[in-house]
Amino acid sequence: QLQLVESGGGLVQPGGSLRLSCVASGFTFSTYFMRWYRQAPGKERELVARITNTGNPTNYLDSVKGRFTISRDNAKNTVYLQMNSLKPEDTAVYYCNAVRFDGTYWGQGTQVTVSS
Repeated sequence: QLQLVESGGGLVQPGGSLRLSCVASGFTFSTYFMRWYRQAPGKERELVARITNTGNPTNYLDSVKGRFTISRDNAKNTVYLQMNSLKPEDTAVYYCNAVRFDGTYWGQGTQVTVSS
């Protein structure tokens, strides 16, 4: 019933771009803050970006500022992460997260690999 499904990951060369999407179903998407996290092999999961329920982005990871942009379309129940000027150190599994005062939901993740 409750579901977050990420898509848009893949293999890209350094300097390239990807747009990740996360489509929500089974809950009132417009009442949740949304976050993107990532986890690289052997490293802890880290917060990449955050956006309020009304579309104000906050809390970008320092290493992605100026390169990544989070946005959402409540009419489509979708949150996006536009990733430009990608670097090898951006390689990770990217996870979509929905959070409200009374709970949180997680997607299964999508792999992003930046390599030449």
